[in-house]
Amino acid sequence: MTAPASSRSSRAWLYAPFLLLLVLALGWTAFWFVVRGRVIDAVDAALAREAGLGRSWSCTDRSVTGFPFRVELRCSTLALASARWGEAVRVQTGPAVAVGQIYTPNLVIAQITGPLQATLPEGRKLDLGWTRLEASLSHAAGGPERVSLVVTAPDARLSAPGLAPETWKAASLEAHLRRNPSRPATDQAVDLAIAAKGSALPALDALLGTTEAGDVDIQATLTQSEAFRIGLNPDALEAWRLAGGRIEMTKLVSVKGPARIEATGQFLIDQTHRPAGQLQASLAGIRQIAGIPVGGLAAGIGGLLGGRLSAQLPGAAPGLTALPPVVLREGRVYLGPIRLPLQPLPVLY
Repeated sequence: MTAPASSRSSRAWLYAPFLLLLVLALGWTAFWFVVRGRVIDAVDAALAREAGLGRSWSCTDRSVTGFPFRVELRCSTLALASARWGEAVRVQTGPAVAVGQIYTPNLVIAQITGPLQATLPEGRKLDLGWTRLEASLSHAAGGPERVSLVVTAPDARLSAPGLAPETWKAASLEAHLRRNPSRPATDQAVDLAIAAKGSALPALDALLGTTEAGDVDIQATLTQSEAFRIGLNPDALEAWRLAGGRIEMTKLVSVKGPARIEATGQFLIDQTHRPAGQLQASLAGIRQIAGIPVGGLAAGIGGLLGGRLSAQLPGAAPGLTALPPVVLREGRVYLGPIRLPLQPLPVLY
């Protein structure tokens, strides 16, 4: 006996949700592969632009995965080679992965495994290790809006022929950059925030006469940031200098055991391609600077200046004593009129 047509039709609707689910799954799969293809095209275009600027990036064993809700770009090693400025620069890290969620296409999160090894001009070498490094990039049609970097246990060593190696390590490091919406567009201003916990820098230890680890908190604004669209390299630094670029440091707080330093300042690159500028600092708990007792130094400079030094800077924490301006000029470091017995500042490029 044949079943009524209406009965067959009603049973057919039982399969409709499964058919709809199958159609959606096939559609999403097609959409994911379209996004994957666009990511590959964007990466290839970016690598081509970098090559045109003299920088050759390589992503060993590159793969793009992450289906169904992410797009993951993975490299077994990430390397950069450049010889545009006469001397080869080579940088290499361990495995790296960049991840973007399908539903947040304007946010990319990256993880890089150390160590980073770099060969720099003039025979210098940089070795940088860490236990964890994460970075995030928020971007819009006009370019990057916010960049963040979080590093756990960074440990750096910079060596150069004929010089003792310089080292630095910390328990953690955070750096954040974002466009400053309150400044005029002509300033091309970017806000910077850098914080290091448990920082140990032997060069600073020798300057202050203490080996205790310290914490550093820096807030600043970088102007004429568009110069760095081509990267952090000699061409960009020179373009930034010629455009009148400045680093306006609105806050520096360094706590190192009983020692505390608070400062503000402004920095640039001078015609010799060295850092230049002025720092106004207040301090407490520091007995000597570069082997010179602070008390005697303050008294001596006060006498040279024809009066006493001010007790503290406006806005500084109570109990801090102001120093004369720290001036970077022609590769030398001055405290008021006194040149500190330090090595000349290196040429940046």
